[in-house]
Amino acid sequence: MDDTRELEGLQVVIEDLRGAYGVDHMVYHWVDSTGEQYGCGTYDRTWVYHYLEKGYLRVDPVVAGCFQRFHPVDWKQLDWSSKQARAFLADALRHGLGNQGFSIPIRGPNGQFAVFTVNHSCDDDTWSSFTAAHNSDLILIAHFFNRKALEFEPGRQGESSRALSPREIDVMTLLAVGHSRAQVAKALHISEHTARVYIESARFKLGALNTTHAVARALSRGLIIVATNDGGERQDVVNRQSARLPRS
Repeated sequence: MDDTRELEGLQVVIEDLRGAYGVDHMVYHWVDSTGEQYGCGTYDRTWVYHYLEKGYLRVDPVVAGCFQRFHPVDWKQLDWSSKQARAFLADALRHGLGNQGFSIPIRGPNGQFAVFTVNHSCDDDTWSSFTAAHNSDLILIAHFFNRKALEFEPGRQGESSRALSPREIDVMTLLAVGHSRAQVAKALHISEHTARVYIESARFKLGALNTTHAVARALSRGLIIVATNDGGERQDVVNRQSARLPRS
């Protein structure tokens, strides 16, 4: 994704990710500050054109639900009770969409709004296991897509960011490699309350909506660097990080 130099390149990336995660569809939809729209994804073009022709944007519970929320949304949490919503879902299924969905709303500068969606056909238990296992990864991917798309927005100004303290960098690095807050506190020899203070401070400086968003922003801005080639290398990073940190 970092090597992509044009919006069309994101289509290649999203197709590769769809295959890597073994799902039916992945979609990223972006509306910039001027109202222009861009989308990339694996939905059949017939469905995309049909969606636009029918004006489904006005009745799509996924769009409405994401616009009202800041956190990821499982489609089962949305209101599908209206006649229009049920008809829309039935039409979507006829066009090859899966019965399960997980969408991540993203808000950027100057009114920019985006949604990243994973869609698949399976039973509820299988889907629940998938989203539980990949929730954090998908949030990071969504924000990386959005960061890259924003680079192509005409006239976009670079985001300013406040520097993180050394301890905030330590905390965010450990979170990035998969530590829980309790594990971060143990590795840094501090209390969980103190760890939470550092996390919230870093989140505020990064202008992030939540901890996962803060990790995504810290990674995308190069404030923290984590080796991710394989599990062994990642664990080595954690061990070295923990070993060099002084007690406080």
